[in-house]
Amino acid sequence: MARPKPLSELIERSLGPVFAAQGFASTDILASWSEIVGERLARACQPEKLEWPRRRGSAREQRPEPGTLTVRVEGAFALELQHLVPLVIERINRHYGWACVGKIRLRQDRVAQARRRTAAPPPLDPVRRGEVALAVSTVSEAALREALDRLGLAVLGAQRSR
Repeated sequence: MARPKPLSELIERSLGPVFAAQGFASTDILASWSEIVGERLARACQPEKLEWPRRRGSAREQRPEPGTLTVRVEGAFALELQHLVPLVIERINRHYGWACVGKIRLRQDRVAQARRRTAAPPPLDPVRRGEVALAVSTVSEAALREALDRLGLAVLGAQRSR
């Protein structure tokens, strides 16, 4: 039986041609967008297309010229992003290790919001767990005791995250 393949391989193989038509060499910029620009920017904008200038002369002699990245941005955020364009270009180029983007073109439109995964809260220390267990230990019904235990742990976890 064949081993299961990582989803990233399947996505790259199936969506690669679609992204190539938009100028992306891989799905990496889309998958890494929030890491490249940060969560705040990623919620308000996303890369749409990367256009490369035509090469003149022999391709081997020349280093590739930077491309123009078209970014879809929420209308209310467009002005702020326009001021941040030099920073975004620098972050993209640092991520790839070479000057692949030289210009960013903004296109105002709605940005599809990806469902954010909430990070699991850090586990409670054993002392706090013991306090909750002691508080619910007098409850005789097992199902109620377990529900109160979960509730107590959730409340203490929520207080810690504030």
